[in-house]
Amino acid sequence: MKPFLLLATRAEEEAADDEYRGFLEAGGLKPDQLVRLRLDKAPLGKLDVHEYSGIIVGGSSFNTSDPVASKSDIQLRVENELGDLLDRVIAADFPFLGACYGIGLVTARLGGVVDRQWSEPPGPTAVELTAAGARDQLFGGLPPRFDAFVGHKEACSRLPEGAVLLASGPRCPVQAFRMGRNVYATQFHPELTQESIITRIRIYKNSGYFDPSEFDDVIAEVTRSSVTEPATIVRKFVEQFS
Repeated sequence: MKPFLLLATRAEEEAADDEYRGFLEAGGLKPDQLVRLRLDKAPLGKLDVHEYSGIIVGGSSFNTSDPVASKSDIQLRVENELGDLLDRVIAADFPFLGACYGIGLVTARLGGVVDRQWSEPPGPTAVELTAAGARDQLFGGLPPRFDAFVGHKEACSRLPEGAVLLASGPRCPVQAFRMGRNVYATQFHPELTQESIITRIRIYKNSGYFDPSEFDDVIAEVTRSSVTEPATIVRKFVEQFS
């Protein structure tokens, strides 16, 4: 099969490597089956999407909704490159899975609204499938309600025109949507395990996702949680499009 492509933007080496490992394990992929491009380190350049089975965009310390004047040159470059890529992906209905940062990119590019109204601190959150989600090729078969790991300062507060809402939640109304048939975006992190989110929480302790004085309480909540279902979405993405 053609490999999948992970477009990564995390500058922290430990977090970047942990994310790559998470998508490998969730998708049941070997390293030669998931090519990683670190956009924090180098421009995307010319990319022929048809060299890949599908494209994955992971999380990021970047926030789409931040004022333009506050964005670094690297963030502006990454957003421009991924925006241009998304135009091609959506026009071709090319297999795409955008997690956390990915949902912000897709929403903003297609005229939806991304803001801080529905931010969630790091930890487990409840996710509920919509009727469309229960029928979807990736989300169908999941329990009607399951827990997933999140940690985000911004979220989609108005869907792009034509988006199909697949999953919602009491703390964040848009947890997943689909454009066309093959372009997916999730607010939660489908690749995260309990061990991985603890790693992320430690790395980003002082990055504004939560009050650092509450670190022990955040870790305790994660430790008590049971998150098992979201990785199924990555596995089904790989199975469907490989």
